[in-house]
Amino acid sequence: MAKKSYRIGVDLGTANILVYITGSGVVYNEPSVVAFDNTTKECIAVGKRAFDMVGKEHKHIRIVKPLDGGVIADLDATKVYLQKVFEKLENINVDLKNSTLLLCCPSQVTHIERVALIDLAKKIGVKDAFIEEELKAGAIGAGLDIYESKGSMVVDIGGGTTDVGVLSLGDLVVSESCKVAGNYLDKEITKYVKFKYGIIIGASTAEMIKIKLGTLASELQEEKECVFAGRNLTNGLPCKMTIKQSEVREIFLKGFEVVVNTIKKVLQQTPPELASDIYQSEIMINGGGAMIDGVKEYLEEALSLKVKIAENPLTSIVEGTRLLLNNRGNYLVKPSDY
Repeated sequence: MAKKSYRIGVDLGTANILVYITGSGVVYNEPSVVAFDNTTKECIAVGKRAFDMVGKEHKHIRIVKPLDGGVIADLDATKVYLQKVFEKLENINVDLKNSTLLLCCPSQVTHIERVALIDLAKKIGVKDAFIEEELKAGAIGAGLDIYESKGSMVVDIGGGTTDVGVLSLGDLVVSESCKVAGNYLDKEITKYVKFKYGIIIGASTAEMIKIKLGTLASELQEEKECVFAGRNLTNGLPCKMTIKQSEVREIFLKGFEVVVNTIKKVLQQTPPELASDIYQSEIMINGGGAMIDGVKEYLEEALSLKVKIAENPLTSIVEGTRLLLNNRGNYLVKPSDY
């Protein structure tokens, strides 16, 4: 079967990498992890298969997370990852050389990092590539009309960063980022368990606790508990312990103080007319953090503004690339299929 050119959108997330292809929709959504053979230096797994190896590898296997804190930490690993992804999509027969590739990145990335992303696209065989901010793509994917002369605020609570931005007339007007996001919460849970219970746990266990007990609710309907296992610091032996939801909530509340301050900083920098629009509408919450129990009510109380959770918080960025691919570089005219 002959290969065809496509419009391709990629969400390079710290936690997951997602790929959208015209005519097929979201065709790939797996963890941002690559596993290499330390001897041959060859890639042996990407995505979920590599993620399952995290914390369980031996000296002959090296696990790499290509993106850290919302930026590319390992360009070579990112290149290998994307190559493997497109190799997996054999049934679509993508002609990368004649396709258009949109890479979504955090709004705070530097010019040098943007150049590196374009170079990355060329290295995997794509000649026509461009960059857009994740906030813009996420806002469109969540259903906001950013091409209006009206202010919209989006808060994307991802894996590596929380990005906050105000959009109008098709582009970002003001934006800020902070490091309090999914990975930060995992690390804080790991530190808490170590010092409170004397137990060392891995990243996967911390994430499991976060998902099961994570909450920002002002009052707990019931005190949930989670049993976890790890290595005892005292004797070095495997052991198990129970952690309560109220303990995890305190970790979340402390972290989200930084998120609220970041949102306030953006609001303070927002032009008055756009601030008025935001007051009369809603702040859109995107990303994995949008699924935290009580996040809507917490932010509404902290900001005294209305908040809405996106219907598709985990995929809104990559879904938004469909429209950005149709409207490349045009900030004033809506895409025909908006």
